[in-house]
Amino acid sequence: MTKNASAAAATQDTLEQESRNATKAMLLEFWYYFSQNKGAVLGLAVFVLLVLVALFAPLVAPHDPDVQYRDSFLVPPVWLEGGKAAFLLGTDAVGRDILSRLIFGARFSLFIGIVVVTIALVGGIVIGLVAGYMRGFVDTFIMRVMDIILAFPSLLLALVLVAILGPGLMNAMIAIAIVLQPHFVRLTRAAVLSERSRDYVVAAKVAGAGHFRLMFKTILPNCLAPLIVQATLSFSNAILDAAALGFLGMGAQPPTPEWGTMLAEAREFILRAWWVVTFPGLAILITVLAINLVGDGLRDALDPKLKRS
Repeated sequence: MTKNASAAAATQDTLEQESRNATKAMLLEFWYYFSQNKGAVLGLAVFVLLVLVALFAPLVAPHDPDVQYRDSFLVPPVWLEGGKAAFLLGTDAVGRDILSRLIFGARFSLFIGIVVVTIALVGGIVIGLVAGYMRGFVDTFIMRVMDIILAFPSLLLALVLVAILGPGLMNAMIAIAIVLQPHFVRLTRAAVLSERSRDYVVAAKVAGAGHFRLMFKTILPNCLAPLIVQATLSFSNAILDAAALGFLGMGAQPPTPEWGTMLAEAREFILRAWWVVTFPGLAILITVLAINLVGDGLRDALDPKLKRS
């Protein structure tokens, strides 16, 4: 009995070691293909830096983002004539430090991206799984609703939804998530349709697996690669849409240091104080570009058809 127990324990240890080795090999393979895309590595470095800046914003920012320095209205960046060393990127129309507001604005951008992508991804996966697995009337009804949502310009639909829900950052995120959700639904449905007739799904069905287990345990794990890429690209779209809503006055409300709201507050000074508009715009540009580059790298690493032998 003792020998059998020892043999079983040794077998279990061997299986666990093999599982760890397989996971390590898979991660190494993923990093190999991801690192082949130099732009993706650069984008990842910029994104990691952005995350660190957002996490340690109170330590990194030289000033409180909401403090108004009454003797420093529209101070130019430090390298221009009239600039002050205390305000490296200058100040806005009410004397707030632009650099500090940009740093704290990174928190809002990441928060927006995470919340929007989470809502859109979870909802899209569930609806897409149901549509692709059930087929018939359920599939037709769901896809026609998604087609109707996609028929509207995304920003216009988000504006209408925010107008109904009321201006504010949370309502803007909900509206953007609803606008982005059809992309996840269609992608999940397409992946489910290609997987539901495969041998491993048929075998699980013959073995007595229920519908819930077939959808979420058997089929879904094999559909995640394109969804991860789509989630990354939707992250950047969420930041862009939130900035657009903020610029139109329907997103985050002043004095929140959100990049789109900063652009909205500064648009009347675009000719006399270019830095007030330029730096928030550059922050949006660099962030979105970095995330899109990471998305390209994920696509290269996760799509077997794009892997070079």
